[in-house]
Amino acid sequence: MTETPRTGAPPVDGCELAPRVSLYALRALSPQEVRALEPHIATCAECRLQIERLRPVMESLQLSRTDVLYPSESLWERLARRIDLYGGDEAFDAPELPSAPDPEWRQVASGISCKLLATDAEHDRVSMLVRLEPGVYYPPHRHAGVEELHLLHGELWIDDRRLFPGDYNRAEPGSCDKRVWSETGCTCVLVTSSLDVIF
Repeated sequence: MTETPRTGAPPVDGCELAPRVSLYALRALSPQEVRALEPHIATCAECRLQIERLRPVMESLQLSRTDVLYPSESLWERLARRIDLYGGDEAFDAPELPSAPDPEWRQVASGISCKLLATDAEHDRVSMLVRLEPGVYYPPHRHAGVEELHLLHGELWIDDRRLFPGDYNRAEPGSCDKRVWSETGCTCVLVTSSLDVIF
């Protein structure tokens, strides 16, 4: 992942609903969760700041010509209702829905989980959610194509660069990431080549 400018201030840690606000800004909450969260956002300056910091992420997603960034609307709805990324917030728990074909979180290495959102086999591209547990390192790798990372929660180090929620990082084909890790644990949206080389 190559150097890109920061797109926000240090993370907002003061409000316990900040992780939900990230999902709200990315339009990943169900309509019921949106209605429940909006009165809080209207009265919480920290959460409004979080939304402003995530605005460049949303704009870059909207300007992207890569279709894999946009799973179907029904998939977003199922994700919003069935996935609890952060847990422990009973006020916003989604109702149980009948089983539907929906990829699950997969642990791909110790402390690293992925949830595949979409694939583009023709262009060897995938988009996914990636979670790193606190103190976990992602393996060194070489990018086979453009990689785009949007950090949603926590902090992430990519070599000597520190990313905060709302930050965007782009890596060019052939570039390498030698040291990727999170001290706090983190969750990100990752759009990358399925042909990346782990070493």
